[in-house]
Amino acid sequence: MRLAALLLALCAAGPLAAAEKSADSGWTVEQLMQRLAQVKSARATFVERKHMRILNAPLELTGTLVYTAPGYLEKHTLKPKPESLILEKDTLTFEDRTRKRRRVLKLQEYPVVWAFVESIRSTLAGDLQSLNRFYRVSLEGSELEWRLTLDPREPGIQRMVEQIRIAGSRTSIRSIEITEAEGDRSVMTVTEEK
Repeated sequence: MRLAALLLALCAAGPLAAAEKSADSGWTVEQLMQRLAQVKSARATFVERKHMRILNAPLELTGTLVYTAPGYLEKHTLKPKPESLILEKDTLTFEDRTRKRRRVLKLQEYPVVWAFVESIRSTLAGDLQSLNRFYRVSLEGSELEWRLTLDPREPGIQRMVEQIRIAGSRTSIRSIEITEAEGDRSVMTVTEEK
């Protein structure tokens, strides 16, 4: 269960999910993905609030994010305790500095983890084909204020995640909200460094 919670914190498919146009603007998933694919690197800070049934108040985490196209990600949690998640190609490395633990996963050996990781990596890379492999993809809004909704296709990830919503403006991601199948949810607010 620790691994599932860890992966839900990482914040960030096939031709079956055709891009849906926004009701108002004609802004399409293809257009968004083309714009996101042009981003070669980004740095940001984050505040993540985890709303869990077992807690009276949300757990708050803060830290930094680093992205380098097409698929290198770093998430460094600074508070409440230092932890790092690093995704490089098909390897996910978790490091808990407090407990001096390090774990390395090959994504192909963990299909559910792989599907979850692709929700973030494929969005950042503008890789609609990979997103469609794992999720039904829909888009609302306009280029200035959009919201991408990812509904899992695979039963394995459906048991963990009900839905992932990623919101942004132009090529910047501003928030990632993950609703877990059992009702807990996490909301990460992202502030891109200029």
